[in-house]
Amino acid sequence: MTMTDPRINDDSVFPDPVYKDTVLRPLFDSAKTHHVAAFGAIDQAHLVMLVETGILDAGQGRDIARALTAIAAEVDPATLVYTGDVEDYFFLIEKELKARLGPDLAGRLHTARSRNDIDHTLFKLGLKARLDVLIAKAQALYTVLIDTGEREKATLIVAYTHGQPAQPSTFGHYLGAMIEVLGRDIDRLQQAYGVVDQSPMGAAAITTSGFPINRARVAQLLGFAAPLQNSYSCIAAVDYITATYGAIELLFLHLGRPIQDLQVWSSFEVGQLYVPNALVQISSIMPQKRNPVPIEHLRLLSSQTFGRARAMLDVMRNTPFTDMNDSEGETQAMGYQAFDSAYRVLDLLASVMAQVRIDPARVATNIRRSCITITELADSLVRQEGLSFREGHEIAAAVARAVVAADGDLPQDGYGPFVTAFEKSVGRPTTIDAKRFAELVSPEHFVAVRDRFGGPALAPMNEALASYRARAAAFADAARARAAAQALAKAELNSKFGALIGAA
Repeated sequence: MTMTDPRINDDSVFPDPVYKDTVLRPLFDSAKTHHVAAFGAIDQAHLVMLVETGILDAGQGRDIARALTAIAAEVDPATLVYTGDVEDYFFLIEKELKARLGPDLAGRLHTARSRNDIDHTLFKLGLKARLDVLIAKAQALYTVLIDTGEREKATLIVAYTHGQPAQPSTFGHYLGAMIEVLGRDIDRLQQAYGVVDQSPMGAAAITTSGFPINRARVAQLLGFAAPLQNSYSCIAAVDYITATYGAIELLFLHLGRPIQDLQVWSSFEVGQLYVPNALVQISSIMPQKRNPVPIEHLRLLSSQTFGRARAMLDVMRNTPFTDMNDSEGETQAMGYQAFDSAYRVLDLLASVMAQVRIDPARVATNIRRSCITITELADSLVRQEGLSFREGHEIAAAVARAVVAADGDLPQDGYGPFVTAFEKSVGRPTTIDAKRFAELVSPEHFVAVRDRFGGPALAPMNEALASYRARAAAFADAARARAAAQALAKAELNSKFGALIGAA
């Protein structure tokens, strides 16, 4: 049997129509939607560098710059329909350059670069812009939580463990825990930004170039902190993707937990959180219903954002350590959906947290029914009666059982059972009278005596809030520094590119 080389009679023409419709068209549409501005910036920065290093002369730079300007003015990406005449958006721009400059001069813009380093630079520019927005929205939520924590630092709540009433605390103290976790999540977003903020340009296909390029100059003009050093890493390492979406995944995993608490706290049975009418929808059939559905949407959208971010990590798993399509256009567009839902969650959660209030009557009722101040009775017996904590705990447990069984109120109805339990356990009368007993088991006393570092009493809460505000100021300073660096780079690129256009 004779074997025939399939290449001999291959008269097929690129692109295959199914491949065009299933791969090339979606990629082209994604590029024209998400990356046009970044393409333009990369072309401009690379051209400025080629002229500054002498790889191209001033006249060549001028003609290419003018052609790029004409393309930007004459080609509206929104109206483009993919036909298959060119492989992708990059080759469309090159085709437009050739039409204006001829193939020789048009082709010189691509000296010492590749679609490999261009692509990862595009994607990093896209992520940087989105991370700026995401960090700003996370910082806005951080500030709202601080403001609400300040307002509610003395507002009593029931704190839960294992889904059951545990101890009294304050809403401000609870929010402080949210603030601290969110602060660490913002740190992770900023760290991810630092990973993204390194330019791949100049790596070319894999190994840089024999031309005397200036990679640091291109990085500077594009607003990157520096060029990424190892050229193989520029086109193979996707840790800028995993760092970004790993940080997003953790942020929304963490936010989903207090959002779930908001759902429980606003339920009819618990009711300690009041959601104002502006955030409540009514039933179409049950007129008595107050449905705080924004909280449900927060939970849903947080889960969607988490899932989209996790999917990005899953796509990167077990991929080869090389340039590959898995990390490129299709995947980047998928990841942008995580940012879109993330923005919605942060905006809505900030609005909700600024408006909700604690219902003091429901809190008082729930404290009365659950005897959650009883821990302080056990502690007070150690301090005032010289008992061991275990002995004090057993006396307090007996009191709680008696009060709950009688559906009583601990400060008013607990003293009798306390006297009995104390004498039975210790063998002598207690020195604590009824008035002092009522003080010891009040929620106000419970919170006030917990004035250690990190506790809910006013002194440690004020200290904590001051530290949170200082951290918010540091976050704001970092954001301003990033914005200033981007503005400076954009201004210099515009200036240098504009000078090329006007060159004699």
